[in-house]
Amino acid sequence: MKLSSRDAARYFARPDPDRAGLLIYGADAMRVALKRQEMLANLLGPAAEEEMRLTRMAGGDLRRDGAALLDEVKAVGFFPGPRAVFVEEANDSAFEAVQAALETWAPGDAQIVVTAGALKKTSKLRKLFEGHPLTYAAALYDDPPGRAEIEQALAKAGLREVPGDSMALLSELAGALGPGDFAQLLEKVGLYKHGDPSPLAPTEIEACAPQSTEAALDQVLNVVAEARSGEIGPLVQRLQAQGTTPTSLCIGAARHFRTLFALASAPGGPGAGIGRLRPPVFGPRRDLLVRQAQTWSPDKLQEALTEITDTDLRLRSAGQTAPQMAVMERTLIRLARMPRR
Repeated sequence: MKLSSRDAARYFARPDPDRAGLLIYGADAMRVALKRQEMLANLLGPAAEEEMRLTRMAGGDLRRDGAALLDEVKAVGFFPGPRAVFVEEANDSAFEAVQAALETWAPGDAQIVVTAGALKKTSKLRKLFEGHPLTYAAALYDDPPGRAEIEQALAKAGLREVPGDSMALLSELAGALGPGDFAQLLEKVGLYKHGDPSPLAPTEIEACAPQSTEAALDQVLNVVAEARSGEIGPLVQRLQAQGTTPTSLCIGAARHFRTLFALASAPGGPGAGIGRLRPPVFGPRRDLLVRQAQTWSPDKLQEALTEITDTDLRLRSAGQTAPQMAVMERTLIRLARMPRR
């Protein structure tokens, strides 16, 4: 049977021990691995491996020794409790071995849990799990987790007091981070808030969020927009040490100032314009952009964009001889010192 996204999330949280098997497949290997890990933990409990109730097999090995899967499914465990055989990174080459094991599966046998990459509709392995009366097939897509899934993960991490602005920030981070990084973020936030009953604040989420090159880029652009020219040099040096190129810094500056221009020139002012941004902006960054746009006039922002465009052309010019990062740094300093009203 094929599981929808909603049904799959419920099944991973409460798997049926009387089922013969489950296929989890998708293009994102990390997303598949996390869901498989969740499902097996809920099916077998935390001590499954120590009690030898979980057997791991590589999907590629079944092509050479297909009978190994059947032997493990029928094996009798030393410890009581449900058992499972986990077949990792399978494809259609494992079809015959899995089919043989499912045909002879009986109550009390180990459940067969198979993970795979992206499978086409014509995949024999996918059709096997979708058509068998005692198995499920769950497709995982690269969509960011929804609100219900985030709330479930927060509850698992022990976080129940999450206001709307914090939830909005977490939803934004769920779309920006990979599934593994987002899971680590929630785990880190849970440890950070351990023993603290107060509601989760956006600043606490930001303190635990991974500090990437993009975050450092946002920091230097905020410094420029807020006219703190004395802080530009050290931040640019840090970006250069992280591998940021002058061109990418210039592109980031253009994007940031175009956003400020859209807010400053919006009917009703920046406060009204921020709600029309796409993609939407949430949390402290939303307030920060509004404050920055309120200190710039549309004319000055247009002048700043012209300055950035001229710098971009100089950086791409074959006749440019000055160090490119120095050229970009001087442009940022000129922008920070530009009269804004």
